[in-house]
Amino acid sequence: MGQGTKQRQWVKPASAPNSEINVTPLVDVVLVLLIIFMVVTPLLEKDILVRVPETEVENEPPPEPDAQQIIVQVDKDGTYSINTEQIAAADYVTRLKRMLNAKKPDEKVVFFMADDAANYGKLVVALDGARAAGAKILGMATELPPNAVIPGALPTTPEGAPPAPAPTP
Repeated sequence: MGQGTKQRQWVKPASAPNSEINVTPLVDVVLVLLIIFMVVTPLLEKDILVRVPETEVENEPPPEPDAQQIIVQVDKDGTYSINTEQIAAADYVTRLKRMLNAKKPDEKVVFFMADDAANYGKLVVALDGARAAGAKILGMATELPPNAVIPGALPTTPEGAPPAPAPTP
């Protein structure tokens, strides 16, 4: 062999390529996660202290509704009624103010009844108007009191007969 010739050497791999997953780092990561969860889990179960208000039981029934209560109704078309008398929206506050000025300061209570299909904005305007008229307590009624007169319905006496016509002033 001459001096100018170079020999090429080929390196043969000693074994076939390894195509298996190395499990050791995977086990290390899983064990670290297990330790983290074991430390965090007791912290998640810690109770939060909450102060709950005490309940009061009332033994006396609520007072009976009287004819002097002010009940504002909001119909589905947005009209206002004070004690079953329809009022224009422009006159609502002034009429309510007149009615509330005749009452004692601790009796300025206004109840509201709104039709299920009534506009919520109209009810809010009625509530704001009652507060502007001087109402101290605003209440929401879900049912008419037993002595209330429903517009358009004929009131009846307990026996079922229509009552005698009311005297006109």
